Amino acid sequence: MPAPEHLIIAPVLIPLIAGALMLFYEDRQRRAKRVISFIAVAALVVVAHDLLNLARRGGEAGTVGVYLLGNWPPPFAIVLVLDRLAAMMLLLTAVLGLGALIFASARWDRRGQHFHSLFMFILTGLNGAFLTGDLFNLFVFFEVMLAASYGLALHGSGALRVRASLHYIAINLAASLLFLIGVSLIYGVTGTLNMADLAAQIPTLPAEQKPLLKAAAAILGIAFLVKAAMWPLCFWLPITYLAAAPPVAAMFAMLSKVGVYVILRMTSLFGTGVGETGIGAEILVAGGFATVAFGTFGVLASQGLGRLAGSTVLVSSGTLLAVIGLFGLGGGSHLVAAGLYYLVSSTLAISALFLIIELVERDEGSFATVFAVTAELYGFSEDAADEDEPLVGPVLPGVFTVLSVCYACVALLIAGLPPLAGFMAKFAILSAAFNPEGIGTDGPPSPLAFALTGLLLVSGLAAMIALVRTGIQTFWGPVDEEDRTRAALVELVPVIGLIAITLYMTVQANSVMRYMEATARSLSEPHLYVETVLGARPYVIEETAPVDAGGEGEAR
Repeated sequence: MPAPEHLIIAPVLIPLIAGALMLFYEDRQRRAKRVISFIAVAALVVVAHDLLNLARRGGEAGTVGVYLLGNWPPPFAIVLVLDRLAAMMLLLTAVLGLGALIFASARWDRRGQHFHSLFMFILTGLNGAFLTGDLFNLFVFFEVMLAASYGLALHGSGALRVRASLHYIAINLAASLLFLIGVSLIYGVTGTLNMADLAAQIPTLPAEQKPLLKAAAAILGIAFLVKAAMWPLCFWLPITYLAAAPPVAAMFAMLSKVGVYVILRMTSLFGTGVGETGIGAEILVAGGFATVAFGTFGVLASQGLGRLAGSTVLVSSGTLLAVIGLFGLGGGSHLVAAGLYYLVSSTLAISALFLIIELVERDEGSFATVFAVTAELYGFSEDAADEDEPLVGPVLPGVFTVLSVCYACVALLIAGLPPLAGFMAKFAILSAAFNPEGIGTDGPPSPLAFALTGLLLVSGLAAMIALVRTGIQTFWGPVDEEDRTRAALVELVPVIGLIAITLYMTVQANSVMRYMEATARSLSEPHLYVETVLGARPYVIEETAPVDAGGEGEAR
């Protein structure tokens, strides 16, 4: 079922045009910028929802649209490819973008210049990375995303923010260099960067070219693993997310998932054997387990919610990398489906946690008092002068009660306790790990399944201990009336909205998992993707001959 031709490119064009348009406005014209941003992001949500519906009805192939830029035939054309996985990531990005933008409109978009343009450009890079069908344009969209993220990471100034951002920039510039080197080597070996064409060519390459291909893929894999924050390439992440402005950190929760997305896409198309891509499934499993363990220690050692939230991002990324590695070792499509469900629920929960942290720590109440030494060490006091800015919108009473309920929901989601989507995601992962071909299959479970079970249980327990500990200190500690949290309605709406989506995923788990299972099946059959992309043909414009005297014309 073909998708509307130009709808596929809309997720790239809408934020790109909106961001460029807002550059012509002065920074003091924030109201106009907000209006443009909200229109653009709302349009993205609508378009992403329509594309998801198209992908859901796309048949077994799951690849429902190929957009040929310049109307050249593949593999020469720059192609955008829509399938179930890309559509899901587009919708998740649009929803997170809308929530972060609403939250930022209360005060954070006034803390620096060009916030709205940078926000649009990071959405452009994210959407392009999910849609692109060739490696070079994946690099281009990565750079658009990263360039915007550099500006957003520095948004709000402060010594801590500048130090963390410079570290973040240096690490990602090095990763981008590796990315470019790997892409260049792959093109030198194969003569193409179209991912579908690469999937068709790699099995037929001469043996003498395989070592260079493996080296290129290994270099490329390191770049992706840096962005996915796999241990030991993840040390930049906790401090960067801690220092970033809260709506920026909520959006950054999606950045590490871009690396996970690309690794899953490459695993699906090129396989995970060392002899094929240079990134072995064993490496992904070992690295994923190590990342979960490192993130778990970080969660337990954290003395502040910001550091804790950054460590939960590592646990989420590590879990997904382990799932992809087990999939490469024959784990079956059910494992990928469970991993995709976990990806969505954990990203929404972590983003909501970053927003909650800003609200409960804003006025330096009891929590900041208890951890005054740690707060000073991490430089929280640098931004104290900014806390006097007025809120945009009505300030609501009883905010602590609402935030405590939201915090409890987020804690259950991240720890994976019933009855919310976090528990269902982890249960589905473990069930698929012990039954790779489905429930009721014979054969002893893999030792890796037991290792994954232990790690997920321990990481969930650690998250629950840390979140309950900080929750008690934050919400149950003595708070002076003058220190009570103030929040505008526009700041509570995105927090409640993100949690509401996870509740919907819990209630509608059956339908959501059906979509995830269909996505996983399409990833397990990469030949369908390859045939759809390489079989796309340029549009032929029919010309009509001039109408003769008799009123008849001839099409040609």
